[in-house]
Amino acid sequence: MIAGTSQSAAGVSATDAVVGRATRVTIDLGALRHNLSIARITAPRAKVMAAIKANGYGHGLERVATALQGADALGVACINEALALRTAGIEAPITLLEGFFRADEIPLLRAYRFEAVLHEASQVDALERSHFPGPVRVWIKVDTGMHRLGFAPGATRGTWRRLNALEGVEVVGFMTHLACADDRSHPATLRQLALFEESVEGLPGERAIANSAGVLGWPETHAEWIRPGVMLYGISPFLEGRGPETKLRPAMTLHSELIAVNHISKGEFVGYGGTWRAPEALPVGVVAIGYGDGYPRHAPSGTPVLVNGKQVPLIGRVSMDMITVDLRGQPQARVGDPVVLWGEGLPAEVIAERAGTIAYELLCGVTQRVRCEEVGADG
Repeated sequence: MIAGTSQSAAGVSATDAVVGRATRVTIDLGALRHNLSIARITAPRAKVMAAIKANGYGHGLERVATALQGADALGVACINEALALRTAGIEAPITLLEGFFRADEIPLLRAYRFEAVLHEASQVDALERSHFPGPVRVWIKVDTGMHRLGFAPGATRGTWRRLNALEGVEVVGFMTHLACADDRSHPATLRQLALFEESVEGLPGERAIANSAGVLGWPETHAEWIRPGVMLYGISPFLEGRGPETKLRPAMTLHSELIAVNHISKGEFVGYGGTWRAPEALPVGVVAIGYGDGYPRHAPSGTPVLVNGKQVPLIGRVSMDMITVDLRGQPQARVGDPVVLWGEGLPAEVIAERAGTIAYELLCGVTQRVRCEEVGADG
């Protein structure tokens, strides 16, 4: 986007109002609120910690935090994200899901009322060495099978005793993270749940277990808190599934338009490397979108694209700024016609599956040059 206003020799002003390239992403605030309501309906007795890390899963950190004011708390990865929210005036409780990284962050936990998830003995060591007026509120994370972050189950009680002995430290409760809940038939989830319950049995504090897949697929994991993430953005958390199948609404839709319609003959190649050859004479549409905007570079020919609301296949390799599509199914298409790459009418899960990735990566990968618009502010 052009910053400020300048005057050219021809007397034409360049301002922030210039639209330019039609590629844009719309963020549906109403969909975010709707998806939060699905989480509450599904786990009615649990409090909701809404995961908004990674720039709100690509939807905008402050924007998502504001839209999800109905959540009981917000979950971010680190103190940088948490401070950005406080600076923006967000007063909701905020939990640092990776805890603190250095001891000099500890005073900020108290000053800004952040809660920290502790997962490593060095964090407890740092709290024991620190001299600051409390209180600091912390969670203890238990590794029940993810084997990423967390205290070993056998170390949970000893960790709690160390923290409980510290003046000014309050243990809010205990967390774990489900590794295989996206597969509703996988036995690991119930094993993790049993191990977690055994590890924390009799210890005071609240429990937080369920991620999005746990919320929607494993009611046994709901406990006192749920931590929905990707479901809030309208994406199914399951291995096979689409958001609309679980009554979720996509919060992000990636739009562009046709910038050229070319007619090629049978046998002609399309795109870099000539990887796609026309089986007959046909119209080819050129769309202003590419990997420079966050569209997946490895999306293969045949990946669906919506032109005028109807599916046509991607053909040829994805370029930095453009893709090409086979318009035989849309012969009336013209330059300027609307295109949807994922979102409303075309689940991101479909594109991710074709490109050999996950919808999370698509949402987080939209680049800064893509103009962002909010919709659904009143809905």
